[in-house]
Amino acid sequence: MAAVIALVASPSQVSVLIELLQKYQGVLYRYPLVATAKLAAAIVERTSLKVEAKLDSDQGGLSQIAAMVAEKKIAAVLSFEDAEALLQPHFQSLHQLCITHDVPLALNLATAIAILEEFRRARVAHLIFNPVSGQGDAKEELKTIESILGSAMVLQVCETTPEIHPAMLVQDAIAADADLVIASGGDGTVSAVAGALVGTDIPLGIIPRGTANAFAVAMGIGGVIMQIRTACEIIAKGHVAPVDVARCNGLPMVLLAGIGLEAEVVERANREAKNRWGVLAYIMEGLKQFNQQELFETKIEVEGVVQTFQAGAVTIANAAPPTSVMAQGLGSVNASDGLLDVTIAAPKNELEAIGAMVNLVGAALLRSPTTRDDIINLQTRSIKVSTTTPQKVVLDGEMIGTTPIDVDCIPHGLNVIVPDATIKMLGAEDVA
Repeated sequence: MAAVIALVASPSQVSVLIELLQKYQGVLYRYPLVATAKLAAAIVERTSLKVEAKLDSDQGGLSQIAAMVAEKKIAAVLSFEDAEALLQPHFQSLHQLCITHDVPLALNLATAIAILEEFRRARVAHLIFNPVSGQGDAKEELKTIESILGSAMVLQVCETTPEIHPAMLVQDAIAADADLVIASGGDGTVSAVAGALVGTDIPLGIIPRGTANAFAVAMGIGGVIMQIRTACEIIAKGHVAPVDVARCNGLPMVLLAGIGLEAEVVERANREAKNRWGVLAYIMEGLKQFNQQELFETKIEVEGVVQTFQAGAVTIANAAPPTSVMAQGLGSVNASDGLLDVTIAAPKNELEAIGAMVNLVGAALLRSPTTRDDIINLQTRSIKVSTTTPQKVVLDGEMIGTTPIDVDCIPHGLNVIVPDATIKMLGAEDVA
């Protein structure tokens, strides 16, 4: 179901409509509203609702709303007219389009109340959609999402742009008291949306459309080749698991922070390679870089205890799929245990580097800890990392600068809609 509610009234019925809107402000502020210009001004003056103003009725405003109905952008039309207005062609055309496109239409107070009561009970989802993610047809993908989820909930589509960051759209969703927020894009979009939801009770749904889709895979929501339909069906079922998140230098972290090797791999895996090989581009670049990575002196502080290592890579993971090889020192990463998983790799030569990488891949496949002396594993609620020479840092797939970093786990800081199997894997309870 679309999210926008259209409001129409002839002059003699404006007060009747506004009195109804005043009674249902607690419901209506959750939905985008659209009305003809003079009516919109009157509603804004006499209520606390925000209304998008179209042209006046006699200047084409009704035709604009009718076009939105035909484009399936309207969830319902509340049309309060007197007997004379009902006979006017523009009103009749709007009403006919509502019938044609099966859009709920209220022509009197009783029907309007019945429709608004349905909206009171409806689940409202804000879909934050990145149109430039992935390699598919974004318009067709959005149509698929709307066709599947539109029957299960009221879906408000919010597209990101270079000027509109996902976190800004999340704040709008929070202000509108959304029942859930859905992120559709790559890891950058998902991480930004998740980070903005930390500390709220609003569940996060994920429709992965990126290259690696690391957080989605870690949550059991499909693989690298992801079927949008499957992700939508998971969201429609609505099973919610509380998962950990973290803060790295004050920034939200849902996946991992990498120093040294991880950062170099992300920076060097170019777009051409990712388009061709997908997530394998990261693994291929990791194998190449592991042989070249120089060791650097690293200080790790955990619970007031400081230790110094010669390291080639330090990875601090909150959640990670098996393909995030450098996070697999403990064999698997549980995103709901209240702990960060730290892997420190320090191979001294090319042969050790190859052996370490193979060992980490094996740990991920077998879900068992590594046993090599040059791979150090630990778990902690918080960690500080500094290096003698500044090292690049990647956070959830984005470069954020150089060391030092300070990472703190936030246990169960985020609610995520996941499959049943993931709830069991995390040892969590469905909090929906």
